[in-house]
Amino acid sequence: MFGRFQRTSSLQHQADCGRDDRPGCRSPSSRRPKTVAAVAVIAVLVTGNLLGCSAAHSETIEQRPCDIYATDHTPCVAAHSTVRSLYAKYNGPLYQVKRASDNAAENIGLLSDGYANAAAQDALCARTTCTITKIYDQSPHHNDLSIAPSGHYKGAGPDGFDFGAAADALPIMAGGHEVYGVSISAGMGYRNSRTSGVAVNGKPEGMYMVSSGTHFNSGCCFDYGNAETSGNDTGAGHMDAINVSRDLEWPNCHPGPGPGVHADLENGIFHWDKRSCNSAAEISGRPHPFISAWLKNNGETRFALKWGDAQSGGLNTIYSGALPSGYAPMRQEGAIILGIGGDNSHASVGSFFEGVMTAGFPSDGADNAVQSNIVTVRYGAPTGLSGTLTPGSEISLQATTPCCSGDYVRNQNGAVIIAPITSGSTEQDKGDATWIVRRGLANAACVSFESKNNPGDFLRHQNAALRMQPFDGTALNRSDATFCPEPGKDGKGNSFHSLNYPTKYIRHYYGEVYIASNGSDTNPWDTTVLWTSDTSFAVGPPWLP
Repeated sequence: MFGRFQRTSSLQHQADCGRDDRPGCRSPSSRRPKTVAAVAVIAVLVTGNLLGCSAAHSETIEQRPCDIYATDHTPCVAAHSTVRSLYAKYNGPLYQVKRASDNAAENIGLLSDGYANAAAQDALCARTTCTITKIYDQSPHHNDLSIAPSGHYKGAGPDGFDFGAAADALPIMAGGHEVYGVSISAGMGYRNSRTSGVAVNGKPEGMYMVSSGTHFNSGCCFDYGNAETSGNDTGAGHMDAINVSRDLEWPNCHPGPGPGVHADLENGIFHWDKRSCNSAAEISGRPHPFISAWLKNNGETRFALKWGDAQSGGLNTIYSGALPSGYAPMRQEGAIILGIGGDNSHASVGSFFEGVMTAGFPSDGADNAVQSNIVTVRYGAPTGLSGTLTPGSEISLQATTPCCSGDYVRNQNGAVIIAPITSGSTEQDKGDATWIVRRGLANAACVSFESKNNPGDFLRHQNAALRMQPFDGTALNRSDATFCPEPGKDGKGNSFHSLNYPTKYIRHYYGEVYIASNGSDTNPWDTTVLWTSDTSFAVGPPWLP
């Protein structure tokens, strides 16, 4: 449905070299690794594909996940990311965006260090909105993901298709660059039902995705992996996909605020071989804005689940053992899905940054090496800007009203309040009071405020109250989450009026935060008493850089 945009720049040759087997170019399947040393489990330099091409990559880029799995003799059959190359020498496009104003499409490629050239997206979409229409497979199998067509459940898009994700909904720092992830809201999803090399009928496979431990819901189904080719539920074992969600089938699994990592094997989301709760599936403790979720299945007798913090540390084993009754052997069909279920169930929300699928059952050593590689990406690292309203700057918003000058605007379970924050506050409290300034989602001359603890969630007003909610790309969401700064009404700091209600300003009132007029409405928070002070905020350094 969405054809590849034919670029006319000098980068076209490089992109083509990364995507085919023309003379003078080698696909990833033709690599010949040179072993130089054994460090930990795997330490290999992989000679590049693309020999003879004018590659933009530096020769010093170290191995990446698919190089590690190739060395483990479980090569990638799918490698998707809007953030970075998943092979050291991949040099093709990462994803495609289409802008709303004229339907122009462009492939987003790579910088010299293998991270996405997000500036190309920003330039294309500067005065309009863009949608991610395709996520390219970096493996030689070309299993690209496009916006999902109708399945058992129809999407709300044209001809029953789902919607694509807004291209600017999930700005993050990775590898020292501002790049974009894929923010899935209900009704969005991607699929490829005609794949090559993906496991079918009980063949072994492995997969992981980097997702979010703070952006999720209990809807079906935020999945990445192997699914039915028909878009219909064809029975137990016909799916083999990672699921990140709050699985309410077993509510005792979720006493904490986090989601769980599960295996969606069709007609069942499993934490282990039983139809019951495995508390190890719960991601608990401090907020984990970036997680890695892992599933591998030998297709005949056993499967394993793991999770890790994508910012630090190793992997945690959730389960490794027998397949559930009725699922041995597996009956995979080989389609690939992202953000939906096998039957196009599309009630889920989640974030996707990168993911791969392998041929064969990877070793634990390879998984550990890939996790270590993910940590080097530095997902969510500080932007390097602090305490100003420049886009990309990390800030705090401090009340200036004399009663409340030690209080800061913070998220509290989705509600927005002011509350005291000090150097002794917990890491979660500090993160909930830290915001990243973004270009205004509906007007680049204004600003939007993204949560530090919850990437992809923004301050927005809803029925006058401020909330922190995921950005879904709709025009209303964009306007509600855009605020225009001006000098503080009381002569201190800044005041921020709503883009779509320009006479209403962000105001705290009895600890809660609203958009409020100066006495022209009848709501209690519209009172003129202390209005100028309550609408003025000092923009300062972040509590959690």
